Amino acid sequence: MNFLIDAQLPPALARWILSQGHEATHVSELSLQTADDPAIWDHAQNKRAIIVSKDEDFVDRWLLSNKPVPLVWIRKGNCSNRALLEWIELLWPETLKRLEQGEQLIEIRA
Repeated sequence: MNFLIDAQLPPALARWILSQGHEATHVSELSLQTADDPAIWDHAQNKRAIIVSKDEDFVDRWLLSNKPVPLVWIRKGNCSNRALLEWIELLWPETLKRLEQGEQLIEIRA
């Protein structure tokens, strides 16, 4: 699977996903860290990537789109990067399973 990590999430998340055997790029690696949502959405569509974001605007875009991009919506309040990664690590196997089963919008909440 190929993941595109949005700006509100740390680049360390992309590195962690890479270590799990998947492709992952943080928007900062693509000079998209200040890009608007449509540019990130278009990039994900073109690269067939799954967006991982905390931004609810992507959910709205997903719901209104006739060609939605797969989206993992992270619903966790502010915390350290370490705490975020530890939390995601516990939930990641189920997230991957759901993506493999064809789910296109997955909400992960604390």
